Amino acid sequence: MTLRNILVHVDGGQPAVARLELAIALAERDRAHLTALDIFGAEPMPGFVAAELPQAVIDQIRAAARERATATEARLRPLLSAANAPTEWRTVESLDPATIAHHARYCDLAIVGQDDPDTPASPDGIAEAVVMGSGRPVLVVPYAGRFRTVGSNVLVAWDGGREAARAVNDALPLMAPGATVTVLSLNPDHTAAGGTGYPGQDISAHLARHGVRVEAANYVTEDISVGDMLLSRAADLGADLVVMGAYGHSRLRDFVLGGATRHMLAHMTVPVLMSH
Repeated sequence: MTLRNILVHVDGGQPAVARLELAIALAERDRAHLTALDIFGAEPMPGFVAAELPQAVIDQIRAAARERATATEARLRPLLSAANAPTEWRTVESLDPATIAHHARYCDLAIVGQDDPDTPASPDGIAEAVVMGSGRPVLVVPYAGRFRTVGSNVLVAWDGGREAARAVNDALPLMAPGATVTVLSLNPDHTAAGGTGYPGQDISAHLARHGVRVEAANYVTEDISVGDMLLSRAADLGADLVVMGAYGHSRLRDFVLGGATRHMLAHMTVPVLMSH
């Protein structure tokens, strides 16, 4: 299984370089088309404030935002242009993370960054919006560190649910031939395992048929959160990719993330492939 169309979100922050390098590596590996998307706009302000500003000031604010986007393109486009794969640069005036989710619907994989407190020009909540709103697998890259490759040593968070099953399938194109995969079931419900009745065994057999080396492990944890356990095991294994379903539920008009999903988005140390 190969990727044919990848979208990566870029911005003016330093972590965008690592994100783009990883996207390029994946695009070159599969000869996939790579689109770098930069969204830009003026920082949101209360309506009563905007109503009092002269149009000339509003125009200056928008012009400054456009200049930042131009600077981002000047800094990153040479890296994109040097890729040994078909590429495209796309700039869209919007600060709504849902804009990225919309563009992600037309690709095989979306790559976004973890919220970075040092990049104020980029809106918060991008990863959450794209994971929950795009209908596509999303590779979330930590804002700290560089990750030129993923998929040789994979940790799968498995609970037998729909989201986890989709995430595993979506991760197959990222798994290198002969990759090592650890299927981790935390506090498993043996009665809900299905198939063999042993959590992780059936999905491990499925992955093995795709040519990867698989080990299934079950852990019971009572005094540490699922998110912390995943991060701990990823560190112990030297994993270069964590695969997990993204869980959440609707509360009135807002979408509220599950605890493990929210924890991983906040504290990830390696790239995480999420599907919802």
